[in-house]
Amino acid sequence: MRGRGIAAIGAACAVALVVAACGDGGGSSTPGDTVKVGILTSLSGPNSAAFKGTVSGAEARLAAYEEDGGKCADKKFETVKADDQSNAQGALTASQKLIQQDKVYTVLAVSSFFYGATPYLTTAAKGTPIIGGGFDGAKEWQNTKNNLFPAIPVPNYSKTYTTAGDYLKSVGGTKVAGVAYESPSSQQGLEASLRSAEQAGLKRGYVNTTVPFGSTDVGAIVLGIIQSKSDVVQFGINPDTSFAIVAGLKQAGYTPKAVVSATGYGNDLLESAPAVQAGQGVTFTTGWAPNELKNEGTERMSKALKDHAGSKSGIPGFAQTMGWMTADIFLHGLEVAGCDADQAKFISDLRADKTWDADGLYPSPRDFTTIEADEQCQYFLKLEGSAFVPEPKASPLCGKVVSG
Repeated sequence: MRGRGIAAIGAACAVALVVAACGDGGGSSTPGDTVKVGILTSLSGPNSAAFKGTVSGAEARLAAYEEDGGKCADKKFETVKADDQSNAQGALTASQKLIQQDKVYTVLAVSSFFYGATPYLTTAAKGTPIIGGGFDGAKEWQNTKNNLFPAIPVPNYSKTYTTAGDYLKSVGGTKVAGVAYESPSSQQGLEASLRSAEQAGLKRGYVNTTVPFGSTDVGAIVLGIIQSKSDVVQFGINPDTSFAIVAGLKQAGYTPKAVVSATGYGNDLLESAPAVQAGQGVTFTTGWAPNELKNEGTERMSKALKDHAGSKSGIPGFAQTMGWMTADIFLHGLEVAGCDADQAKFISDLRADKTWDADGLYPSPRDFTTIEADEQCQYFLKLEGSAFVPEPKASPLCGKVVSG
């Protein structure tokens, strides 16, 4: 069945990921009165600025659930943080600690470097439910028979959807430049967008897919975009880098018809006056209903972030949303399997589930039995003044599969 995308032992142990397969992956434990929830994200290193909201988003969802008296609200949820240190080896080491030492019931993984831990988590630790963003490019997300559950539709980078290309064409684009970090998810995501643009009739201009995380040394990139005469720009990088490029283009007097960023939407940007100034006119995308649409799901999350995460605006950033969504899947799975379900039942029952809708952030429920999607929907919002303004004809904009 296809879903609708809102658009993912012994001596041998010394060979396989150092000690990855040698540790105790745990049995099939029951949650008990206190449920230990591991949170894996970037707490240090160059990627930490972009993922600082992960923990607060997850904890806000758990706090709101207890406050609202959810079905399993009599449980006490104890979070255990783990730092991937902004690299793949760090993700593996942190995951091993959560499973082997902290003995968590589940892991909420919001990390661009999660791919470094997936071989371990789906083998030696296969009995632990792992709930994550699904955006890091790990091939294990493509398998619907393991213990990984993605919060967003798993990107299938071999497929090309019309969504990105349709938007770039709608603003008058004829040649697209693209910039990505030196990571699989960033590179593959950008490539999919560029193929979409080509399907829409745009030519490919300057492309750079080897930018170091967090780099603001962008002079060569600015020059490349200008010299290629690209009139639209697609970013698969974080705002600290993309805004430096935008500033360089402005300083050179070069104004593209559109600059589209796959990351940056949310409160983190609005709380920084320099970022607001730098991001004027940039279009941001998100795959779920943004706060500005004010439906039941966005209003519930907004209130919880104000009440439990110290957010003044109630508008989440990407990492905070991922923290919220992964925690929501965990709570949903606990209710589906039963509040006292062991890990094996949690995994099997959630895998068969087709009813999770991110507490109303998705217009239709997700199907955990498949990663296939015939349609990809995205919301496009432009930063104007101190507010994100939904694009009237692209909130959402849904595209079809054209290849792959």
